[in-house]
Amino acid sequence: MELTVANEAAMEQLGAGLAVNCAAPVVVYLLGDLGAGKTTLVRGFLKSLGYPGAVRSPTYTLVEPYDTRIGRVYHLDLYRLADAEELEYLGIRDIQAEQAILLVEWPERGQGWLPAADLVVSISHLAHGRNVNFQADSEQGEQMLPETALS
Repeated sequence: MELTVANEAAMEQLGAGLAVNCAAPVVVYLLGDLGAGKTTLVRGFLKSLGYPGAVRSPTYTLVEPYDTRIGRVYHLDLYRLADAEELEYLGIRDIQAEQAILLVEWPERGQGWLPAADLVVSISHLAHGRNVNFQADSEQGEQMLPETALS
């Protein structure tokens, strides 16, 4: 399933749409080049769940927890991860045991240590806007698909 997203506001709206039918535990992989809009999508997701603060890419911290009205959401950015084994030191087992929502940028860098994705969101640049592709790999992932992607 694919969508074209025109701008940053539309990407945030798409993130909010993904959160509508989201229930923990769930794992979402976010794929795309630098600047594709992954963190913008996460920002919309978190805002729609009532998180009032700033949402920035955890490029340097690698993981940021957010408390929302439906529970804890972890935003992971593994771009700077040198070795997938470093996830052990970041507490990936504890995060998984928490039955939280995981939104993971650059998941390929955590291969072998990350739980399987329920939903994979791939974002690519277009001349004007972004192309967003959805691949649901579980029933929970299917439930999260935005209605516009189902038509």
